[in-house]
Amino acid sequence: MKRAFILALAGAVGLIASYATAIELKNISYDTKEAGKVVFSHNKHLAKKSQRGTPAFSCASCHTGGKSKKRYTMEDMYKGQSCGACHNGRQAFDAHECSKCHQVKEVLYQVKETGPTPFSHAAHLKKLNDCSVCHTKLYKTGKNPTVTMAEMEQGKSCGFCHNGKKAFGVDNCSTCHKSPELTYATPPVPKATFSHAFHTAAYRCKDCHPATVKPDMKKNKRVSMADMEQGKSCGACHDGKVAFSVKGDCARCHTGFKLPAKMTFKNKNGTIIGHFSHDFHTAAYQCNDCHTRIYPYGNGKRITMKQMESGASCGACHDGKSAFSVKGDCLKCHKSL
Repeated sequence: MKRAFILALAGAVGLIASYATAIELKNISYDTKEAGKVVFSHNKHLAKKSQRGTPAFSCASCHTGGKSKKRYTMEDMYKGQSCGACHNGRQAFDAHECSKCHQVKEVLYQVKETGPTPFSHAAHLKKLNDCSVCHTKLYKTGKNPTVTMAEMEQGKSCGFCHNGKKAFGVDNCSTCHKSPELTYATPPVPKATFSHAFHTAAYRCKDCHPATVKPDMKKNKRVSMADMEQGKSCGACHDGKVAFSVKGDCARCHTGFKLPAKMTFKNKNGTIIGHFSHDFHTAAYQCNDCHTRIYPYGNGKRITMKQMESGASCGACHDGKSAFSVKGDCLKCHKSL
């Protein structure tokens, strides 16, 4: 009798196994509105083994007979329904580990003012491993309205965690937004450079943006050195108090800017008739004492001695008060012929 029961049981197991192989086990794809496509693999689940080496699951582990048209939400699963019956962190990985079933993307936001700004799901999931920290408490899993930096500073969106306590503050802009090294063409003098890397090591982005300079380069008006000397743009800090003055050493910003040590002037025949020493003058004066109020950068108009005696060009200082007069000893500037 006992032997007959064992044979019958073995036959039943064989029948179930042959039935399982007879039906076609397909991967099932679920299209979720907010979180993309989710694929369920019958083969992967049925291939799982228990500690004793026997199959961990059978069809009956999930299927109780009859078809159900009910769609289960993640909240249902967290309560132990559907996939959550096993995916509870004990029998199988927890249903909160969403990225094991839902494909997550590296997101690139096109920000007008600062250019492409990346968001890495992979980097965040390494630290959090729980999508529900952000979804749907902070974000819907679908499209979300744009949130401004001002709103983030009030704790919305990224600012909920990036407050300087849970994670770096949203005021550390260059962590997410690329801060390029900027070059400005400034003819006739050499190009001027602005280093974000240097400035952000000492200051916060909002010290300049957007009160002094808009973060969108295209929307900023070109500012002259005269404007900067009045406190605009770079001149808001580079006033000789907060930082070195824009009236000072031009070569600090204009890379490759080298003053000719001595400038020579020739007559129509090519004969040198005068000279001007930059080395001598910059030891006592700043560049803006002459440029651009008295002289434009580059080659200005040729000025006659008569005009200088009336206060033009060199005569603005060489008037016998600020410096020796242009009416004085000519050989101080003109080579003896």
